Amino acid sequence: MALKDVLIDELRDMYSAENQLVKALPKLAKGAKNSELKALFTAHLDETKGQVLRLKQVFEIFGEKPTGEHCNGMEGVIEEGADALEKDEEGPSFDSGIIGAALRFDAEGPDEAQ
Repeated sequence: MALKDVLIDELRDMYSAENQLVKALPKLAKGAKNSELKALFTAHLDETKGQVLRLKQVFEIFGEKPTGEHCNGMEGVIEEGADALEKDEEGPSFDSGIIGAALRFDAEGPDEAQ
């Protein structure tokens, strides 16, 4: 496999991961009890949308479509976030669970999620 093909595969994985986050972050923001935490999730969503746009630009430069790969690792991390939203915790304990799941978004991002 040519180096360019490896790069395109990695970019597709990142594109998938970022798009999955675009769908997941509003759910976390809505579920958060603390207003500052809601604001942080919203800010992260805006940043992630910007990353999706930059990745689209990279695909245009390469003359490639950004589809074809699905980041299974990010899917698993997002499932953990969904599980945290379903917990029967209250107040800070609930938000702490969401924060723990959200921290894995960055720790298990496209570079680590494969």
